[in-house]
Amino acid sequence: MRESEFERLYGAHAQNLFAFLVYRTGDRSLAEDLVADTFERALRARRRFDRRRGTEKAWLYTIALNLLRDHARRSDAGARALERADPGSASVRHADVGEQVAERDSLRLALEQLSAEEREAVALKFAGDLTLREIAAATGDSVTTAEGRVYRGLRKLREAMDAPS
Repeated sequence: MRESEFERLYGAHAQNLFAFLVYRTGDRSLAEDLVADTFERALRARRRFDRRRGTEKAWLYTIALNLLRDHARRSDAGARALERADPGSASVRHADVGEQVAERDSLRLALEQLSAEEREAVALKFAGDLTLREIAAATGDSVTTAEGRVYRGLRKLREAMDAPS
């Protein structure tokens, strides 16, 4: 991949990748860092990109997913270390008022009911705008598995959002 192709790649995918990462993390600053890290890794590895193995979009999202998973592992380890150091310091969720906040909380709770794989597949499909084939390539699963995860995830979300509170 030439440098001009890399610039085109950034222009074509950075905004959607950012939206996907904001959706997954809920943190715009973290998403910006992850987008930068994704493209940095892609730039370093651009000579190894092989179009026969998948689309460039799937390749980018694979890199982003790996970075996201690495970040989650580091965060979890840090939180466990803090909890062991000071058990009374567990974060407390503050209740906000307003219909929009309540709906967002409901969606977040509904998303928590999904398996990690289902959350990831739904996020890739709707926040990342990936096709099922691209989701499969990014996650290393078959298209059938990716399709099943999206379908099950959406069904569970619908059920959770329709359930009386």
